[in-house]
Amino acid sequence: MFEMRPYRRHSNEIAYNPFRDFENFQRRFFEEPFGAFFNSGDIAEFKTDITDEGDSYLLEADLPGFDKKDIHLDISDNTLTVNAERHSEHEHKDKKDKYLCVERSYGKYSRSFDISSVDAENIKAKYDNGVLRLTMPKKQNEISQARHLEIE
Repeated sequence: MFEMRPYRRHSNEIAYNPFRDFENFQRRFFEEPFGAFFNSGDIAEFKTDITDEGDSYLLEADLPGFDKKDIHLDISDNTLTVNAERHSEHEHKDKKDKYLCVERSYGKYSRSFDISSVDAENIKAKYDNGVLRLTMPKKQNEISQARHLEIE
């Protein structure tokens, strides 16, 4: 039975290792102090819901504030990648000196999903009111026919 789960590149890390997590935190902190808090370029993952609709899967991703033209869907080797980028108005030269405070986040979002049991040719995408909806039909399983073989 297929279960739709977000695609993870480091699936070989099974056991929880608090020392590894601390080392990763320490490495990121000293390479770019406060990068996670101020303009690091990448924003935390966007949230998705995936439901089984019987003959298809429905993926709903919250992407508020994005223009449709800034959302890109790519399929490669049974992996669906959703990329979205939000640009900042305070980067424009004519508006740069007018801002007193900038709290909204800008940057790139990206998530990848395993779609090995999805009919990738017939995926439909719709973006409305800040929610991206992907209807992904399931692959039709071929039922093997029982047959009799003659011995030569």
